[in-house]
Amino acid sequence: MTTLSEVARLAGVTSATVSNVLRQRGKVGEPTRLRVLAAVEQLGYRPHLTARALAEGRAPTLALMVSSIANPFYPEFALAAERAARAHGRFLIVCNTNDDPATGRAYLDQIAGTLSDGVLIMNANLSIEDLKKTEQRGAPVVLCMWEKPDAPPELPCIAVDFHEAGAIAARHLMALGHRQIGAVVGSKKDGIHAPRYQGYLAARTDAGQKHPHYCTRFVDDTVEAGYDGTMALLKAYPQLTAIFASNDLPALGAMNAIADLGLQVPQDVSVIGITDIQWARLSRPALTTVAVPTASAAEMSIELLLSLIHRSSPTPTMRVTANPQLVQRASTAPVKT
Repeated sequence: MTTLSEVARLAGVTSATVSNVLRQRGKVGEPTRLRVLAAVEQLGYRPHLTARALAEGRAPTLALMVSSIANPFYPEFALAAERAARAHGRFLIVCNTNDDPATGRAYLDQIAGTLSDGVLIMNANLSIEDLKKTEQRGAPVVLCMWEKPDAPPELPCIAVDFHEAGAIAARHLMALGHRQIGAVVGSKKDGIHAPRYQGYLAARTDAGQKHPHYCTRFVDDTVEAGYDGTMALLKAYPQLTAIFASNDLPALGAMNAIADLGLQVPQDVSVIGITDIQWARLSRPALTTVAVPTASAAEMSIELLLSLIHRSSPTPTMRVTANPQLVQRASTAPVKT
């Protein structure tokens, strides 16, 4: 592997000059700069990022930790975050924990502050105490897509009003005349999707419609679990005319279950989700959903993390994204009369 000193010898300059040229700092004359770049090209020199991080006490990378890369929402968020990181001259490492706290802690211990200058956390099943320890070691942490803007955590975060997203979904179904609505929630009752479900319940209560608790199923946040939850609901309560799903994956499973019961979406049962992943746009029928500002949330997360790294922002800090928006497609329709 070509070294910095070999580039310096070929260019007839010091190693410090080569470093200044590559990092675009210091005063280097144009002829010297061009000579250094020609030597870099000729020798095929590439900076050793790990060595640079150790030497400078900072890394050129940021980390994004997610609970399951199999969930298509996370790659969509990661793509937007990677673009934002590159715009700031940084690389992005994506760490998948598979919902295992031990794996998440291992990533924090081995990456935060060494390979990564800071960490974005997305539903990685880690405690606030674990994340505070990372901060104390000098690696800032930002919680992405925090679901409770009215209850800021103890760490900096980018929040989305998912309570309002659930309310928007409920109001849409009720505006179409639906009163017999089943709910498929992609987490435990007090889990990550609780604010979405609470928003749905609040909107129905405000409209004078009380949602019966027995018409709710708490499931995993997967297509398969959405299928099973909807199948159970419709077998027990065939009078249901709509399904509210707290996320797009269970909503897609709900549509499959409805089809397997010999019913049609939306003629017999309407379905609405939350998030607006790409699969929602590609499903048939296309899924009506409440879109959250994924791309802007990713950009805001990167910007907040960098401001913390550069110590230009106080902590704790919470920034709230734009409101979720209804995206009406083909999976919802007025209730049959």
